Amino acid sequence: MALDRLFNVAKKEFSDHITSRRFVIILGLLLVISAIGMHSGIESYNTMLESYNQQLQYMQGAEFDGPAGWMPEKPSIMLIFSAMMTYMTTLGAVLALAIGFDLVSKEKETRSLKSLLSHPVYRDEIINGKALGGIAALGFAMVLALAISLAMLLVFSIIPTLEEFAAILIFGAVTLGFLLAYFAIALTMSTVSKESGNALIYTLVIFFAVSTILPTLGVMAGDVFAGDRPEPPQMAPMPTPSGRTVTATASGGYFTSSSSQTVVRVGMEDPEWQQYEEDMKAYTERRMLINDVSNLLSPQMNYVRASMAVTNPRIATMLSSPYSSIPEETPGLAEALSQVWMNIAALIVFPSAFFAAAYVKFMRMDIR
Repeated sequence: MALDRLFNVAKKEFSDHITSRRFVIILGLLLVISAIGMHSGIESYNTMLESYNQQLQYMQGAEFDGPAGWMPEKPSIMLIFSAMMTYMTTLGAVLALAIGFDLVSKEKETRSLKSLLSHPVYRDEIINGKALGGIAALGFAMVLALAISLAMLLVFSIIPTLEEFAAILIFGAVTLGFLLAYFAIALTMSTVSKESGNALIYTLVIFFAVSTILPTLGVMAGDVFAGDRPEPPQMAPMPTPSGRTVTATASGGYFTSSSSQTVVRVGMEDPEWQQYEEDMKAYTERRMLINDVSNLLSPQMNYVRASMAVTNPRIATMLSSPYSSIPEETPGLAEALSQVWMNIAALIVFPSAFFAAAYVKFMRMDIR
């Protein structure tokens, strides 16, 4: 495989992509909606920043009765990119599918693939060049989206710190990995199918399967294989001030007397309640493990988890460990990413597997 021929094919494919009407329309729609989402996120950020400044002024100008050493937390500008994450999971995926679903099948239909192979170019150079051209086009779209986002931040006088700028770049890389996952699916289906229409249908079927059906099946599998949900212990009848007894139903460590409507705290020192808490924690962890394993096959879920770790690390930490205490400080970027390393790895393995399948199929394809 000669690199010059490979890059020539990739250059041609990249040029065809960015000049095609389909790519321009979808990209334009994606950028416009992302800009609208960014504007909404900037307004929310400014509101939170104003609240933060008011809390600081209150603490400095009045006697503060809160916990010693407590300080309000300044909002991060990464919260602004949460809206972009939402739009990327839909329009971004559509853009990736639109680029790849007819890359090979279209040339089969027009019989241009046979004439292309008659030139001094090998099959691996063609399929790899097509893949590189599509990757470059998606990278171009991602760079444009991030450039517009950064420009909007500067217009509103929001200057990211060095750590926040690094987080923005990581967010862009994670988003690109998500787009490549669906581009790889489309390219594989285009290689397998003889017609572009069939390739589009197969691509959409897989798209809905991995984005919607798999997460739903993961939840159902978690409910089935995690076992029976632990039941809270039944509480004994409690005497009331008037001498009557009321049978109460326990729920989460609390019960309410129907006579006085007073919420009574059940002693957590009770061995039955301690055992219930341990059983409930084990049940939840089993359920989450099954759900998380099934979600590794869904680029959508992997992207949401990974991008959430970048844009909102505190929420990402709470979601990954629901029984852990709420972190007093927002986790650092490295710590947040370490909790979703499996999701990031899945975003790398998933498109790699489909690219490999497309490569093998194309190399063995009978072109006559």
